[in-house]
Amino acid sequence: MTSGNASTSSPGLSRILDGPLSSVHWIELSLFFAEVSRLAYFPSDMVTHVANAAGITEVTYLDRDGAQAYVFGNADDMLIVCRGTEPHEWNDLKADANALTVLAEVGRIHCGFKREVDDLWPIIEQHIKENQRPVWFTGHSLGAAMATICAGRCKLSSIPSNPKSLFTFGCPRVGNRTYIRAVNIPHYRWVHNNDIVTRIPPKWLGYKHSGFELYLDSDGQLRDVYSWQRSRDRFRGLCIGLFRGNLDYFSDHPIATYIERIRACWFAYQKGKFFRKPRVVSTD
Repeated sequence: MTSGNASTSSPGLSRILDGPLSSVHWIELSLFFAEVSRLAYFPSDMVTHVANAAGITEVTYLDRDGAQAYVFGNADDMLIVCRGTEPHEWNDLKADANALTVLAEVGRIHCGFKREVDDLWPIIEQHIKENQRPVWFTGHSLGAAMATICAGRCKLSSIPSNPKSLFTFGCPRVGNRTYIRAVNIPHYRWVHNNDIVTRIPPKWLGYKHSGFELYLDSDGQLRDVYSWQRSRDRFRGLCIGLFRGNLDYFSDHPIATYIERIRACWFAYQKGKFFRKPRVVSTD
């Protein structure tokens, strides 16, 4: 999976947290979590500075054997932000490549992703076990997979606070049908057109996606397209990418691209465009 820090744009956050996140519209909330997921790729001192400026008063960087995450918080909310793939980090590449499934709390999950979470979970658990605030999970790429498993563990464990919601960007498939059904969490799962990471590991290995898919088409528009419409749109996106000299299986994946597309959706909503509220709890 490609790195999310390829963009040199500012890691600043577009929203100042001056109240509970649960009061924010789901599109603006998606933009905020996408920006937070990008922020996690930057050096920790910069992350702290940007987070504090946005009203995040608690910033804790977690790093164990190459698995990395941030615990953010303020008076209203707690955020667990898992960091995505860094190409120069051997542990990240091993986690991406190891697609065998292993037993989880319920069902089976991706072996490499589980190993990354196993490194961090005892530390994360210490932070959230006494938490009384809503706890949110987010991440991009490998970080999205890790956030999905972390949210699942929070849901299935004896920790008093359940996950409020999970927001992922460019998330691979994480577990089998049994696992996905058991870990029934409000999940906003953003997918950008031909993003290849969202299509691995393959279904024939027993993997399924969780949550409600929010599909950004070849024009960057949020749309409900399925079956032959999806195939046609993906082919169109591939042709547009090739014309521009890009292979959009990969160019559709960076977190900066997700942010650009979701920001456009938020601007469109502010101008009066209607977006159907997602059915974010998976039932299939």
